[in-house]
Amino acid sequence: MKNDYAREAVPMNERKKWFSISLVWIAVGIDLSAMLFGAELGAGMAFEDALIAVLIGSTILGVLAAFCAYVGAVTGLSTSMISKFTFGSAGAKLVSLFLAISLLGWFGVQTGFFAENAFAAIKGVAGWDIPIPVLAGIGGVLMMTTAVFGYRAIEKLSSWSVPLLLILVILSVIFAINKFGTSKLSAPVENVFSLGMAISLVISVFVVGAVISPDISRWARTKKDAVLASFFGFFFGNSFMIVIAMILSRIMDESDLTTIMITVGLGVPGILVLILAQWTTNTSNAYSSGLSLSVIFSKTNKVVLTLIAGTIGTLLAVFGIYDYFIDFLTIMTMFIAPIGGVYTASYYIGGISLFTKENHYTIKLLPLIAWALGTLISWLTMEGPIGLELFKLTTISSVDSFLVAFIFQALFLLVLKKKEIL
Repeated sequence: MKNDYAREAVPMNERKKWFSISLVWIAVGIDLSAMLFGAELGAGMAFEDALIAVLIGSTILGVLAAFCAYVGAVTGLSTSMISKFTFGSAGAKLVSLFLAISLLGWFGVQTGFFAENAFAAIKGVAGWDIPIPVLAGIGGVLMMTTAVFGYRAIEKLSSWSVPLLLILVILSVIFAINKFGTSKLSAPVENVFSLGMAISLVISVFVVGAVISPDISRWARTKKDAVLASFFGFFFGNSFMIVIAMILSRIMDESDLTTIMITVGLGVPGILVLILAQWTTNTSNAYSSGLSLSVIFSKTNKVVLTLIAGTIGTLLAVFGIYDYFIDFLTIMTMFIAPIGGVYTASYYIGGISLFTKENHYTIKLLPLIAWALGTLISWLTMEGPIGLELFKLTTISSVDSFLVAFIFQALFLLVLKKKEIL
Protein backbone atom coordinates (compact mmCIF):
# COMPACT_ATOMS: atom_id res chain seq x y z
CA MET A 1 0.00 0.00 0.00
CA LYS A 2 1.43 3.37 -1.05
CA ASN A 3 2.31 6.03 1.49
CA ASP A 4 -0.61 8.38 2.19
CA TYR A 5 1.64 10.91 3.99
CA ALA A 6 -0.59 11.14 7.06
CA ARG A 7 2.15 12.65 9.24
CA GLU A 8 4.29 14.49 6.67
CA ALA A 9 3.97 16.81 3.70
CA VAL A 10 2.90 15.27 0.40
CA PRO A 11 5.99 15.44 -1.88
CA MET A 12 5.68 17.53 -5.05
CA ASN A 13 6.16 14.57 -7.39
CA GLU A 14 3.00 12.97 -5.92
CA ARG A 15 0.81 16.06 -6.32
CA LYS A 16 -2.24 16.24 -8.65
CA LYS A 17 -3.76 18.77 -11.04
CA TRP A 18 -6.84 20.75 -10.04
CA PHE A 19 -9.41 18.84 -12.11
CA SER A 20 -8.93 15.46 -10.42
CA ILE A 21 -9.03 17.10 -6.98
CA SER A 22 -12.20 19.01 -7.88
CA LEU A 23 -13.86 15.69 -8.82
CA VAL A 24 -13.19 14.48 -5.27
CA TRP A 25 -14.98 17.51 -3.81
CA ILE A 26 -17.85 17.22 -6.28
CA ALA A 27 -18.22 13.55 -5.32
CA VAL A 28 -18.24 14.47 -1.63
CA GLY A 29 -20.88 17.15 -2.26
CA ILE A 30 -23.26 14.82 -4.12
CA ASP A 31 -25.06 13.15 -1.25
CA LEU A 32 -28.50 12.31 0.07
CA SER A 33 -28.46 15.02 2.73
CA ALA A 34 -28.07 17.69 0.04
CA MET A 35 -31.03 16.21 -1.86
CA LEU A 36 -33.17 16.15 1.27
CA PHE A 37 -32.31 19.78 1.97
CA GLY A 38 -32.95 20.72 -1.68
CA ALA A 39 -36.43 19.22 -1.53
CA GLU A 40 -37.22 21.19 1.63
CA LEU A 41 -35.84 24.38 0.12
CA GLY A 42 -37.80 23.91 -3.11
CA ALA A 43 -41.00 23.47 -1.15
CA GLY A 44 -40.34 26.45 1.11
CA MET A 45 -39.68 29.34 -1.28
CA ALA A 46 -40.17 30.47 -4.87
CA PHE A 47 -37.95 28.49 -7.25
CA GLU A 48 -36.10 31.54 -8.61
CA ASP A 49 -35.36 32.80 -5.08
CA ALA A 50 -34.21 29.35 -3.98
CA LEU A 51 -31.90 29.14 -7.00
CA ILE A 52 -30.39 32.54 -6.17
CA ALA A 53 -29.85 31.43 -2.55
CA VAL A 54 -28.08 28.25 -3.67
CA LEU A 55 -25.79 30.10 -6.08
CA ILE A 56 -24.87 32.82 -3.55
CA GLY A 57 -24.38 30.33 -0.70
CA SER A 58 -22.28 27.97 -2.81
CA THR A 59 -20.13 30.87 -4.05
CA ILE A 60 -19.41 31.98 -0.46
CA LEU A 61 -18.67 28.38 0.50
CA GLY A 62 -16.32 27.98 -2.47
CA VAL A 63 -14.40 31.10 -1.46
CA LEU A 64 -14.11 29.88 2.15
CA ALA A 65 -12.94 26.45 0.98
CA ALA A 66 -10.32 27.99 -1.33
CA PHE A 67 -9.13 30.20 1.56
CA CYS A 68 -8.53 27.11 3.73
CA ALA A 69 -7.32 24.82 0.94
CA TYR A 70 -4.55 27.26 0.02
CA VAL A 71 -2.89 26.54 3.38
CA GLY A 72 -3.04 22.81 2.70
CA ALA A 73 -1.41 23.22 -0.71
CA VAL A 74 1.40 25.45 0.57
CA THR A 75 2.26 23.23 3.55
CA GLY A 76 1.38 19.86 1.98
CA LEU A 77 -0.07 18.89 5.37
CA SER A 78 -3.43 17.52 6.56
CA THR A 79 -5.72 19.63 8.75
CA SER A 80 -4.58 17.79 11.89
CA MET A 81 -0.89 18.16 11.02
CA ILE A 82 -1.45 21.87 10.37
CA SER A 83 -3.03 21.97 13.82
CA LYS A 84 0.17 20.50 15.27
CA PHE A 85 2.11 23.57 14.12
CA THR A 86 -0.76 25.89 15.07
CA PHE A 87 -1.66 24.63 18.56
CA GLY A 88 1.48 22.74 19.62
CA SER A 89 1.93 18.97 19.72
CA ALA A 90 -0.33 18.37 22.75
CA GLY A 91 -2.79 21.10 21.75
CA ALA A 92 -3.14 19.45 18.33
CA LYS A 93 -4.10 16.16 19.96
CA LEU A 94 -7.02 17.90 21.66
CA VAL A 95 -8.06 19.57 18.40
CA SER A 96 -7.66 16.32 16.46
CA LEU A 97 -9.78 14.48 19.03
CA PHE A 98 -12.72 16.76 18.28
CA LEU A 99 -12.16 16.32 14.55
CA ALA A 100 -11.88 12.53 14.80
CA ILE A 101 -14.91 11.97 17.03
CA SER A 102 -17.08 14.32 14.99
CA LEU A 103 -16.09 12.80 11.65
CA LEU A 104 -16.37 9.15 12.68
CA GLY A 105 -19.70 9.97 14.33
CA TRP A 106 -21.04 11.55 11.17
CA PHE A 107 -19.72 8.51 9.28
CA GLY A 108 -22.04 6.40 11.44
CA VAL A 109 -24.99 8.76 10.94
CA GLN A 110 -24.52 8.86 7.15
CA THR A 111 -24.15 5.07 7.02
CA GLY A 112 -27.41 4.66 8.92
CA PHE A 113 -29.09 7.19 6.63
CA PHE A 114 -27.80 5.23 3.63
CA ALA A 115 -29.16 1.95 5.04
CA GLU A 116 -32.64 3.37 5.60
CA ASN A 117 -32.83 4.76 2.07
CA ALA A 118 -31.34 1.60 0.54
CA PHE A 119 -33.96 -0.48 2.36
CA ALA A 120 -36.78 1.62 0.89
CA ALA A 121 -35.23 1.59 -2.59
CA ILE A 122 -34.60 -2.17 -2.75
CA LYS A 123 -38.03 -2.96 -1.36
CA GLY A 124 -39.66 -0.59 -3.85
CA VAL A 125 -37.79 -2.03 -6.84
CA ALA A 126 -37.37 -5.73 -6.03
CA GLY A 127 -39.72 -6.27 -3.09
CA TRP A 128 -36.90 -7.62 -0.93
CA ASP A 129 -36.89 -6.94 2.82
CA ILE A 130 -33.16 -6.78 3.53
CA PRO A 131 -32.73 -5.83 7.21
CA ILE A 132 -31.45 -2.29 7.76
CA PRO A 133 -28.57 -3.46 10.01
CA VAL A 134 -27.32 -5.73 7.20
CA LEU A 135 -27.44 -2.86 4.71
CA ALA A 136 -25.67 -0.61 7.22
CA GLY A 137 -22.92 -3.18 7.63
CA ILE A 138 -22.47 -3.59 3.86
CA GLY A 139 -22.52 0.17 3.30
CA GLY A 140 -20.09 0.86 6.13
CA VAL A 141 -17.58 -1.70 4.86
CA LEU A 142 -17.78 -0.26 1.32
CA MET A 143 -17.25 3.30 2.47
CA MET A 144 -14.50 2.35 4.90
CA THR A 145 -12.55 0.31 2.33
CA THR A 146 -11.85 3.27 0.06
CA ALA A 147 -10.78 5.41 3.00
CA VAL A 148 -8.34 2.72 4.17
CA PHE A 149 -6.51 2.79 0.83
CA GLY A 150 -6.12 6.57 1.11
CA TYR A 151 -6.44 9.56 -1.18
CA ARG A 152 -5.50 7.73 -4.38
CA ALA A 153 -8.40 5.30 -3.96
CA ILE A 154 -10.81 8.15 -3.22
CA GLU A 155 -9.57 9.96 -6.34
CA LYS A 156 -10.13 6.87 -8.51
CA LEU A 157 -13.60 6.32 -7.07
CA SER A 158 -14.49 9.95 -7.73
CA SER A 159 -13.11 9.95 -11.29
CA TRP A 160 -15.56 7.31 -12.49
CA SER A 161 -18.45 7.81 -10.08
CA VAL A 162 -18.95 11.55 -10.71
CA PRO A 163 -19.65 11.21 -14.48
CA LEU A 164 -21.94 8.25 -13.82
CA LEU A 165 -23.80 10.10 -11.08
CA LEU A 166 -24.21 13.18 -13.26
CA ILE A 167 -25.59 11.11 -16.14
CA LEU A 168 -28.07 9.21 -13.95
CA VAL A 169 -29.28 12.26 -12.07
CA ILE A 170 -29.67 14.36 -15.23
CA LEU A 171 -31.57 11.47 -16.85
CA SER A 172 -33.97 11.45 -13.88
CA VAL A 173 -34.63 15.17 -14.45
CA ILE A 174 -35.23 14.64 -18.18
CA PHE A 175 -37.62 11.72 -17.54
CA ALA A 176 -39.44 13.69 -14.85
CA ILE A 177 -39.89 16.74 -17.10
CA ASN A 178 -41.14 14.55 -19.96
CA LYS A 179 -43.66 12.93 -17.63
CA PHE A 180 -44.79 15.85 -15.46
CA GLY A 181 -43.81 19.00 -17.36
CA THR A 182 -42.33 22.13 -15.80
CA SER A 183 -45.43 24.15 -14.93
CA LYS A 184 -45.10 23.42 -11.21
CA LEU A 185 -41.67 25.06 -11.06
CA SER A 186 -43.27 28.49 -11.16
CA ALA A 187 -46.26 27.56 -8.98
CA PRO A 188 -46.62 29.75 -5.86
CA VAL A 189 -45.60 28.25 -2.51
CA GLU A 190 -45.79 29.37 1.08
CA ASN A 191 -42.51 31.12 1.93
CA VAL A 192 -40.91 29.26 4.82
CA PHE A 193 -37.37 30.52 4.17
CA SER A 194 -36.16 34.08 3.79
CA LEU A 195 -33.36 34.64 1.27
CA GLY A 196 -30.83 35.20 4.08
CA MET A 197 -31.93 32.07 5.93
CA ALA A 198 -31.74 29.99 2.75
CA ILE A 199 -28.22 31.25 1.96
CA SER A 200 -27.16 30.43 5.54
CA LEU A 201 -28.49 26.88 5.27
CA VAL A 202 -26.81 26.33 1.90
CA ILE A 203 -23.45 27.25 3.42
CA SER A 204 -24.06 25.21 6.56
CA VAL A 205 -24.56 21.99 4.56
CA PHE A 206 -20.86 21.75 3.66
CA VAL A 207 -18.98 24.26 5.85
CA VAL A 208 -17.13 21.62 7.89
CA GLY A 209 -15.81 20.19 4.62
CA ALA A 210 -14.35 23.61 3.79
CA VAL A 211 -12.51 23.77 7.13
CA ILE A 212 -10.92 20.32 6.67
CA SER A 213 -10.18 20.92 2.97
CA PRO A 214 -6.38 20.71 3.55
CA ASP A 215 -6.87 16.93 3.91
CA ILE A 216 -7.47 16.89 0.13
CA SER A 217 -5.82 20.12 -1.08
CA ARG A 218 -2.42 19.00 0.27
CA TRP A 219 -2.35 16.83 -2.85
CA ALA A 220 -2.59 19.87 -5.17
CA ARG A 221 0.40 20.45 -7.46
CA THR A 222 0.28 24.24 -7.14
CA LYS A 223 -1.53 26.85 -5.06
CA LYS A 224 -3.56 27.70 -8.16
CA ASP A 225 -4.60 24.05 -8.49
CA ALA A 226 -5.74 24.05 -4.85
CA VAL A 227 -7.79 27.24 -5.21
CA LEU A 228 -9.41 26.20 -8.50
CA ALA A 229 -10.19 22.68 -7.29
CA SER A 230 -11.67 23.84 -3.99
CA PHE A 231 -13.73 26.69 -5.38
CA PHE A 232 -15.09 24.76 -8.36
CA GLY A 233 -15.50 21.52 -6.41
CA PHE A 234 -17.34 23.11 -3.49
CA PHE A 235 -19.42 25.45 -5.66
CA PHE A 236 -20.55 22.75 -8.07
CA GLY A 237 -20.59 19.87 -5.58
CA ASN A 238 -22.68 21.79 -3.07
CA SER A 239 -25.12 23.32 -5.52
CA PHE A 240 -25.72 20.52 -8.04
CA MET A 241 -27.72 18.05 -5.93
CA ILE A 242 -29.57 20.81 -4.09
CA VAL A 243 -30.79 22.30 -7.39
CA ILE A 244 -31.63 18.87 -8.83
CA ALA A 245 -33.67 18.03 -5.74
CA MET A 246 -35.45 21.39 -5.95
CA ILE A 247 -36.45 20.69 -9.56
CA LEU A 248 -37.54 17.08 -9.01
CA SER A 249 -39.46 17.73 -5.81
CA ARG A 250 -41.29 20.72 -7.31
CA ILE A 251 -42.37 19.16 -10.60
CA MET A 252 -43.28 15.81 -9.00
CA ASP A 253 -44.61 17.19 -5.70
CA GLU A 254 -42.50 14.55 -3.93
CA SER A 255 -39.51 14.91 -1.60
CA ASP A 256 -38.47 11.26 -1.21
CA LEU A 257 -35.52 10.40 -3.47
CA THR A 258 -36.39 6.71 -3.69
CA THR A 259 -39.97 7.40 -4.73
CA ILE A 260 -38.81 9.93 -7.32
CA MET A 261 -36.36 7.49 -8.93
CA ILE A 262 -38.92 4.66 -9.07
CA THR A 263 -41.65 6.97 -10.42
CA VAL A 264 -39.54 8.19 -13.35
CA GLY A 265 -38.53 4.62 -14.22
CA LEU A 266 -35.00 4.65 -12.80
CA GLY A 267 -35.43 2.04 -10.09
CA VAL A 268 -32.19 0.05 -10.40
CA PRO A 269 -30.10 3.03 -11.60
CA GLY A 270 -31.65 4.96 -8.73
CA ILE A 271 -30.27 2.43 -6.26
CA LEU A 272 -26.88 2.87 -7.92
CA VAL A 273 -27.16 6.64 -7.44
CA LEU A 274 -28.03 6.06 -3.80
CA ILE A 275 -25.00 3.81 -3.24
CA LEU A 276 -22.50 5.98 -5.10
CA ALA A 277 -23.74 9.26 -3.62
CA GLN A 278 -23.25 8.08 -0.05
CA TRP A 279 -20.11 6.09 -0.80
CA THR A 280 -18.25 9.04 -2.30
CA THR A 281 -19.40 11.36 0.49
CA ASN A 282 -18.97 9.17 3.53
CA THR A 283 -15.59 7.72 2.64
CA SER A 284 -14.14 11.21 3.15
CA ASN A 285 -15.46 11.21 6.74
CA ALA A 286 -13.59 7.98 7.51
CA TYR A 287 -10.48 9.20 5.67
CA SER A 288 -10.26 12.52 7.55
CA SER A 289 -11.06 10.81 10.84
CA GLY A 290 -8.12 8.46 10.24
CA LEU A 291 -5.84 11.43 9.50
CA SER A 292 -6.92 13.07 12.77
CA LEU A 293 -6.35 9.90 14.78
CA SER A 294 -2.88 9.54 13.25
CA VAL A 295 -1.84 12.77 15.00
CA ILE A 296 -3.22 11.57 18.34
CA PHE A 297 -1.74 8.06 18.07
CA SER A 298 1.49 8.93 16.34
CA LYS A 299 3.02 5.44 16.54
CA THR A 300 0.04 3.55 15.08
CA ASN A 301 -0.33 2.93 11.36
CA LYS A 302 -2.89 5.23 9.74
CA VAL A 303 -4.53 2.26 7.96
CA VAL A 304 -5.22 0.62 11.31
CA LEU A 305 -6.61 3.87 12.73
CA THR A 306 -8.90 4.36 9.70
CA LEU A 307 -10.16 0.78 10.08
CA ILE A 308 -10.91 1.43 13.75
CA ALA A 309 -12.75 4.67 12.98
CA GLY A 310 -14.75 3.08 10.17
CA THR A 311 -15.59 0.02 12.25
CA ILE A 312 -16.86 2.13 15.15
CA GLY A 313 -18.95 4.25 12.77
CA THR A 314 -20.33 1.15 11.05
CA LEU A 315 -21.27 -0.47 14.37
CA LEU A 316 -23.10 2.70 15.39
CA ALA A 317 -25.13 2.36 12.20
CA VAL A 318 -25.66 -1.43 12.50
CA PHE A 319 -27.03 -1.13 16.03
CA GLY A 320 -29.17 1.86 15.10
CA ILE A 321 -27.87 4.12 17.86
CA TYR A 322 -26.76 6.91 15.51
CA ASP A 323 -30.11 8.68 15.90
CA TYR A 324 -29.49 9.15 19.61
CA PHE A 325 -26.32 11.18 19.42
CA ILE A 326 -26.92 13.59 16.54
CA ASP A 327 -27.28 16.41 19.10
CA PHE A 328 -23.96 15.39 20.61
CA LEU A 329 -22.33 15.42 17.17
CA THR A 330 -23.80 18.85 16.47
CA ILE A 331 -22.14 20.08 19.66
CA MET A 332 -18.85 18.48 18.59
CA THR A 333 -19.13 20.14 15.17
CA MET A 334 -19.30 23.55 16.88
CA PHE A 335 -15.63 23.07 17.72
CA ILE A 336 -14.49 22.40 14.13
CA ALA A 337 -15.19 25.64 12.24
CA PRO A 338 -13.03 27.85 14.53
CA ILE A 339 -10.08 25.49 13.97
CA GLY A 340 -10.05 26.76 10.39
CA GLY A 341 -10.14 30.35 11.60
CA VAL A 342 -7.07 29.86 13.80
CA TYR A 343 -4.87 28.02 11.30
CA THR A 344 -5.71 30.37 8.41
CA ALA A 345 -4.87 33.41 10.58
CA SER A 346 -1.63 31.72 11.58
CA TYR A 347 -0.70 31.27 7.92
CA TYR A 348 -1.97 34.51 6.37
CA ILE A 349 -0.82 36.75 9.23
CA GLY A 350 2.06 34.78 10.74
CA GLY A 351 3.51 33.40 7.51
CA ILE A 352 4.73 30.04 6.25
CA SER A 353 7.59 29.99 8.77
CA LEU A 354 5.11 28.94 11.46
CA PHE A 355 4.50 25.69 9.55
CA THR A 356 7.99 24.79 8.46
CA LYS A 357 10.29 25.16 11.45
CA GLU A 358 10.69 22.60 14.20
CA ASN A 359 7.81 22.89 16.66
CA HIS A 360 9.12 22.49 20.21
CA TYR A 361 5.97 23.75 21.94
CA THR A 362 3.66 21.24 23.58
CA ILE A 363 0.88 23.78 24.09
CA LYS A 364 0.39 27.07 22.29
CA LEU A 365 -2.02 28.80 24.66
CA LEU A 366 -3.13 31.84 22.62
CA PRO A 367 -4.25 29.87 19.56
CA LEU A 368 -6.20 27.60 21.91
CA ILE A 369 -7.83 30.70 23.43
CA ALA A 370 -8.78 31.94 19.93
CA TRP A 371 -10.26 28.49 19.21
CA ALA A 372 -12.23 28.52 22.48
CA LEU A 373 -13.58 32.03 21.80
CA GLY A 374 -14.69 30.97 18.32
CA THR A 375 -16.46 27.94 19.76
CA LEU A 376 -18.16 30.11 22.39
CA ILE A 377 -19.47 32.44 19.67
CA SER A 378 -20.80 29.42 17.78
CA TRP A 379 -22.74 28.34 20.88
CA LEU A 380 -24.06 31.86 21.55
CA THR A 381 -25.27 32.37 17.96
CA MET A 382 -26.46 28.84 17.12
CA GLU A 383 -30.20 28.13 17.02
CA GLY A 384 -31.81 26.27 19.89
CA PRO A 385 -32.17 23.82 21.47
CA ILE A 386 -28.40 23.25 21.31
CA GLY A 387 -27.36 26.88 20.86
CA LEU A 388 -28.41 29.84 22.99
CA GLU A 389 -29.23 32.07 19.96
CA LEU A 390 -28.55 35.22 22.00
CA PHE A 391 -27.54 37.28 18.95
CA LYS A 392 -26.55 36.95 15.29
CA LEU A 393 -23.51 38.08 13.34
CA THR A 394 -23.52 36.57 9.83
CA THR A 395 -26.63 34.41 10.62
CA ILE A 396 -24.41 31.30 10.17
CA SER A 397 -23.01 30.23 13.53
CA SER A 398 -20.18 28.18 12.01
CA VAL A 399 -19.03 31.12 9.89
CA ASP A 400 -19.35 33.39 12.96
CA SER A 401 -17.04 31.10 14.91
CA PHE A 402 -14.56 30.89 12.01
CA LEU A 403 -14.36 34.67 11.71
CA VAL A 404 -14.06 35.30 15.46
CA ALA A 405 -11.29 32.71 15.83
CA PHE A 406 -9.49 34.21 12.82
CA ILE A 407 -9.76 37.76 14.21
CA PHE A 408 -8.48 36.85 17.68
CA GLN A 409 -5.57 34.78 16.38
CA ALA A 410 -4.69 37.59 13.95
CA LEU A 411 -4.79 40.12 16.81
CA PHE A 412 -2.57 37.93 18.98
CA LEU A 413 -0.04 37.71 16.14
CA LEU A 414 -0.14 41.39 15.24
CA VAL A 415 -0.15 42.80 18.77
CA LEU A 416 2.15 40.39 20.60
CA LYS A 417 4.39 39.53 17.62
CA LYS A 418 5.73 36.47 19.39
CA LYS A 419 5.29 34.10 16.51
CA GLU A 420 7.22 31.31 18.17
CA ILE A 421 4.46 30.88 20.77
CA LEU A 422 1.61 31.58 18.37
